Amino acid sequence: MKITSLADLRALEAKGFDAVYPQKSPWDILRHHATTRPDAIAIRYLHDARQPDTDETVTYAEFAERIMGAARVFRAHGVSPDRSVALLTQHTPSGQAALWGAQIAGRACPINPMLKPKHVAALIRASDAAAVVAMGCNEELDYWSNLIPALRREGIDLPIFACDATAHSPGADGNFEDLIAVSGDDITPAGDETAFAAFYHTGGTTGAPKLVRHTRLNEAHVARSCAMMHDLGPDDVVLNGFPLFHVAGAFVFGLSTLSAGGTLIVPGRLGMRNQAFMRDVWQHVERLGITVIGAVPTVLATLKGMPVNADISCLRALLTGGSPLPTELADAVEQHSGVPVRNILGMTESAGAIAVEPVHAPRTPLSCGLRLPFTEVAVLGDTDGDSDASGMLPAGTTGIVATRGPNVASGYSDTAQNAGTFVSDGWLVSGDLGHLDAEGRLFVTGRKKDLIIRGAHNIDPQMIEDSLLAHPMIETAAAVGMPDAYAGELPVAFISTRDGWSPDGDELFAFLKDRIEDPLALPKRIERIDQMPLTPIGKIFKPTLRSQATHWAVMAVADTLGIAPEIEITDQQHVHIRVPEKDVRPLKDALAGMPVAVSLHPV
Repeated sequence: MKITSLADLRALEAKGFDAVYPQKSPWDILRHHATTRPDAIAIRYLHDARQPDTDETVTYAEFAERIMGAARVFRAHGVSPDRSVALLTQHTPSGQAALWGAQIAGRACPINPMLKPKHVAALIRASDAAAVVAMGCNEELDYWSNLIPALRREGIDLPIFACDATAHSPGADGNFEDLIAVSGDDITPAGDETAFAAFYHTGGTTGAPKLVRHTRLNEAHVARSCAMMHDLGPDDVVLNGFPLFHVAGAFVFGLSTLSAGGTLIVPGRLGMRNQAFMRDVWQHVERLGITVIGAVPTVLATLKGMPVNADISCLRALLTGGSPLPTELADAVEQHSGVPVRNILGMTESAGAIAVEPVHAPRTPLSCGLRLPFTEVAVLGDTDGDSDASGMLPAGTTGIVATRGPNVASGYSDTAQNAGTFVSDGWLVSGDLGHLDAEGRLFVTGRKKDLIIRGAHNIDPQMIEDSLLAHPMIETAAAVGMPDAYAGELPVAFISTRDGWSPDGDELFAFLKDRIEDPLALPKRIERIDQMPLTPIGKIFKPTLRSQATHWAVMAVADTLGIAPEIEITDQQHVHIRVPEKDVRPLKDALAGMPVAVSLHPV
């Protein structure tokens, strides 16, 4: 059935959970299609976007064989239902086989290989891994040569298998593709759908490891729910350039497509950062018959600037999530491409999805859509600054967004980290601020921890960003709080523009005055930068921008005192300042009240 409304969701739920979700684990889903549609193409991997004859296709039957082969390898190397496989791979067929094979033998722990080796090692230990699969040496993207020796120096003495290598990978304990091709007896996963399937890291790249514990049902439920909300079927061809260490790549766009019997298009090791692919993206849509593209707003902004120079009538939806979707951007992309844009809200702790805009319903500006089937979404009030699960707010009232249901993970591997996120009665507190309307649609208006607090006044950065994105020459925008000794924080903004355009004088401030209703939200400074700092999946990485804003704030104070300091800002936003000893006291006094951690070092 086509889902367009809350009434449709309720009609679907009336069929019963088992009828709607007959397969309750990723392996059940994949094995089902390997049996019923063995020759259908599960994955088409683009080795070189410039050479279509190098595309690799993997049928569902072949995919299942690779997955089971991976499970056998892992089990032979000490992976058990209580041990994990750490995956330092790109999104490739081998990466996919390792992900699902690890969940048959034990648990998977996909890790961003671009993290610092010390942090990667900490995640490997926290997941109790028994083996590691990492992308081997290749000309396109080689992190093996530095990362693997660094992990060994960190004391990681587990077997490490190289996958997707095009050159010798020193120190490898075997070639993954060769190992999984060896036949043998099938392995039966231990436990039922409630068994732990994977650890997914979250919470940034610094500090103590923070691993979310997914069950098999969490992942299967999100996959099938997204497939239903997006009306995916066997004829769909879905472009998924997200990494597998991100829940969108693994479940929201990945397993969801496979659960529908469709075909995943994976645009090489670099995903949507594959410039050769993105330059000709519309031609690839036509050549491959792509019906759905999964993206983040920054990718949508890129698509908006790409002339539509091919027949893209096969493309029926552009799906986005991961960060707020500005209405102006969605409107512009739809007008440019003629393809509808639909939004998703999710987080790692919910296996990637909380609410989804159905593809058969109209896009509602600023809405994230409807809750998933068999789940609840509520807006909570707070008590002493903490969300209160007993204080649900009525429709139209802004509060803290929370959800519960089969998509919600059981918590973090370190249960001490659950406080404030996994709360009483199974509720997951997202940390987003938003409200529900009378039709059950969820609207996110900001993120509690991203709020810019000017005095006692809360400023939503999205309001500033949306206003900036209304300018025809601005491609991306991000607003953050700049520390201020008097106000606490002042809003500042960063922009990237089209064709190197630079605003003249106060042009942008004049542009914003008519669009930002709250005068206290008008940015104190707008800086044009060539490229926004991005996470591996293309989301704007605001900590880098906050560091720049903090640098501005400290330098401004120092300039008024005639001091020229050396400033270093750590990943934890701790500011280290080196100045002559005579300047330590005056600068310390002048910085008093600024909401940053400062260490002054005399030189």
